[in-house]
Amino acid sequence: MSDIQTWTLVFIVITFGIYITIAWRSRVKETAGFYVAGQGIPTVANGAAVAADWMSAASFISMAGLIAFLGSDGSIYLMGWTGGYVLLALLLAPYLRKWGKFTVPEFVGDRYSEAVRIIAALAAIIVSFTYVVGQMNGGGIVFSRFLGLDITGGVIVAAIIIFAYAVLGGMKGITWTQVAQYTVLIIAYLIPAVAVAQQMTGIPIPQVSFGQILGELDALSQQFGLDAFTDPFSARPQIDVFLVTMSLMVGTAGLPHVIIRFYTTKSVRGARWSAFWALFFISLLYTTAPAVGAFTKLNLLQGVQGVSADELPSWVVNWQQTGLVSVAEGASTIETVSNDATSGADLIVNNDILVLASPEIAGLPAPIIGLVAAGGMAAALSTAAGLLLVISSSFSHDLFFRVVKRKTTDAQQLLAGRVAMGLAVLIAIYFGINPPAFVAQVVAFAFGLAASTFFPILLLGIFWKRANGIGAVCGMVAGLIFTASYMIYTLEVFGTSANDHVLGISPEGIGAIGAVVNLVITVVVSLATRPPSEHVQEMVEEIRYPAARVTSGER
Repeated sequence: MSDIQTWTLVFIVITFGIYITIAWRSRVKETAGFYVAGQGIPTVANGAAVAADWMSAASFISMAGLIAFLGSDGSIYLMGWTGGYVLLALLLAPYLRKWGKFTVPEFVGDRYSEAVRIIAALAAIIVSFTYVVGQMNGGGIVFSRFLGLDITGGVIVAAIIIFAYAVLGGMKGITWTQVAQYTVLIIAYLIPAVAVAQQMTGIPIPQVSFGQILGELDALSQQFGLDAFTDPFSARPQIDVFLVTMSLMVGTAGLPHVIIRFYTTKSVRGARWSAFWALFFISLLYTTAPAVGAFTKLNLLQGVQGVSADELPSWVVNWQQTGLVSVAEGASTIETVSNDATSGADLIVNNDILVLASPEIAGLPAPIIGLVAAGGMAAALSTAAGLLLVISSSFSHDLFFRVVKRKTTDAQQLLAGRVAMGLAVLIAIYFGINPPAFVAQVVAFAFGLAASTFFPILLLGIFWKRANGIGAVCGMVAGLIFTASYMIYTLEVFGTSANDHVLGISPEGIGAIGAVVNLVITVVVSLATRPPSEHVQEMVEEIRYPAARVTSGER
């Protein structure tokens, strides 16, 4: 076993031991603890848990890699995800916490109708499944490289660990585990970033120093047949940059597994402060990601420029074994580099390996490489656990025990939730092994689906008393069908062939238009049909005022 594998194993065993111990000590026996942690999580801890839940494998593993190859167009992920979090914190989270329910489908069921609740539960399952695929695939990438497993084995191991601590502790265990996972992932992200910044520029502040290398990076990128790193709209059309950013923003604000985090606080005020702390914790990674992308790309290109295909750097050889880095057949020297297997470049590098490979590319010591691997696993596991809980609660709490079997005990609900989580893991394993795209792209699809289903009806449900159940049903179904159909049309999924993008709009960006479709149809149908009852309109009025207290809300 190499030094890198040894250190990776050490860090993963230590961190996983911490996660399982926390889950065991936090195990629950009642539904309130399983679904919303008994609504007793302190503000700062909840902020760290929100950050870990939200900063998934896409943020840790894939985002800097996409920025490296997309250049300035990669800012869509930074602007979209961060801006969306601000929307969530200001427009939705405090009001939903004040309503005081366990899940997003439960809120829309109370606000609109049981039909909307069922559709919302099904949509939550679809969105969460799409999202969890990226996390499972991210976990497989880490294990495949650093523990000598193939992608299939890596995904299975990651799934077993996620299932173990999510089932044991529910939301309570997941929350405290995510606090530990945030600590691991942010340390693992910042230490190599600082080390590489110091190595390349002499200034150990990545956010400041990476600007010094942009001119050299632009020139070197063009030598390799790539677009200049700083050129705007070179990788995507301007309309798509705008739409993807918007889709990620409104999708973030509509993600059930993030929204449910604000139900775990002790009060509405706690929900607001959790949002503040989460944004602070998130910013530590998000302001560092562009620097990581730029440094890694420059190191990569400098390390392979003109190198013989028979004398490749050790990191290329190591990652070739995973199938995520490949050298074109017949290439004698490396003259062109790409992240697209169809480009004909001499060296093909998968976006998703750049952050994990960055310490190796920069020649950093084995312990740092092992720490980064543990951080990548922390990011994938933290979000996957929250997603599995949404799938579990949507199936058991919002569907089975509301539609099929209404009279149940807490023990029966917990058992059903855990069984649903187990089934979700099995399905997620398959799609984690066979993902339709890069980790961050898969996650972007989930955000698009959330944008086209949840955000419009949540926004209207809080701020427009006239929105009714019939309108919400029509809007959600239309938005979901429109967005999912376009994604299937433009991707090779479910046996379909990929088609050209319409008007340059990518499947990651279609969610923004799907949200408009949902919003317009909900408004039009609501105005054409009977308004909600006076009781519902009064409840909507009450939750918009922080000082007011409602029976089912603040405590």
